[in-house]
Amino acid sequence: MALSLPGNPDLEHLRRAARNLQRAVREGEARALALVAHHHPAGVPDEPRRFTLAAAQLVVARSHGFASWPRLASHLAAAARLSRDPVVLDPVGSSDDPAVLVPALACLTYTDRDEPARWARAVELLAAHPNLPGDDVTVAATVGDVVALRAHVSADRAAAVREVGPFRWAPLLYVVYSRVPQQDPVAAASLLLDAGADPDSGYLWQGLATPFTALTGVLGEGEAGPGRQPRHPRWRELAELLLDRGADPNDRQALYNRMFGRDDSHLELLLDHGLGRPASEVWAQRLTTPGETVEEMLDRQVRWARDHGFDERLALLGRHGLVPDGSTPGPAVPTIHRARTPEAVRAAADSGADLDALHEGRTAAHQAAFLGDVALLEALLDAGADLGAVDAGHGTTPLSWARWARQDAAAAWLEVHATGATGATDAADAADAADAHEQGAGRPHGQG
Repeated sequence: MALSLPGNPDLEHLRRAARNLQRAVREGEARALALVAHHHPAGVPDEPRRFTLAAAQLVVARSHGFASWPRLASHLAAAARLSRDPVVLDPVGSSDDPAVLVPALACLTYTDRDEPARWARAVELLAAHPNLPGDDVTVAATVGDVVALRAHVSADRAAAVREVGPFRWAPLLYVVYSRVPQQDPVAAASLLLDAGADPDSGYLWQGLATPFTALTGVLGEGEAGPGRQPRHPRWRELAELLLDRGADPNDRQALYNRMFGRDDSHLELLLDHGLGRPASEVWAQRLTTPGETVEEMLDRQVRWARDHGFDERLALLGRHGLVPDGSTPGPAVPTIHRARTPEAVRAAADSGADLDALHEGRTAAHQAAFLGDVALLEALLDAGADLGAVDAGHGTTPLSWARWARQDAAAAWLEVHATGATGATDAADAADAADAHEQGAGRPHGQG
């Protein structure tokens, strides 16, 4: 069972949850008894009034994916050292130090603050303070300034690995999570790796179980869409560098972030470097318990591909022997809210599906606009979908969703083809788009 923890998990909070569960079981509350029946190996006790705190702690631990309460406590102790909360650490609005603001603005944080306007502001600050890379190793890493980085590392070898800057990251993470124009990010990353940087550098986003690694930052994307959380412009070269230097190809968060769209280039690269086969599992060692086993990771990918009509992805995984028997590619699933390929849209239309049906408050056209998938929008239009339909939360159109997600090509296409679409965008639209998208903005594996 994959680990499932709340954001910024706290052992004392979980202790209180166990005490509350013990009390509820002793009082015979149905939901508490059902939880015990599902997670305690002995089931509901014959005398609930004697239900112990230790038993309640075991149920709480198992409900979050841990075999025991001590395993949960051990994981949280390790996770506390590796946890970073970008929301709390973000200095924008509280600092006027450009050496702090530039990397904070330039790097993906996997919050709803990620957007091109922040990166543009970082560029403006850099133009106003051109000496920053030479003065600060974090800024040098952020802009991929090899000369400045070499000077910093020559003066202090530990500068290549010391956690610094607004997010308390190793410099390598600032190189690969940065989305401002960089001088030479591949050479910068190589220099840091030569000086001892860890190719599996990373952190736990709000203490959740799946690490955001250097490879995660390189491959980018995620639940806010590729317009707000794009892959690194030189993602392939950086990913190959990290993998050749020993980074674990079984990067759960990277796979999750990239599974929503149809592009499989990341998957091809990871498969070529051993995805699905036992590797270093360095993060499982750091955390004592893996957030997700390799088998669970692959099962997630197979199920998503099968359920959303990604037959080419299923075939790719199958060619590498990673699709279990009985899960071989078949016809695209004719369910419109899961149709993520033009073929799946056509199959849904042929089966008589309601192309404008709302699912979690939005239509298939809203989802395609959010992902910036113009081919999918074209298939929906050809099949007869209403591209001017509004979502259930704020009455906004697919054009509005495309604009919020910074999907410029999709927005331009919708402006021409979506009859009656206004695309009015305000704070409410943005909140609705973020809340409606798949699993909760920025939540690794939809946790929380």
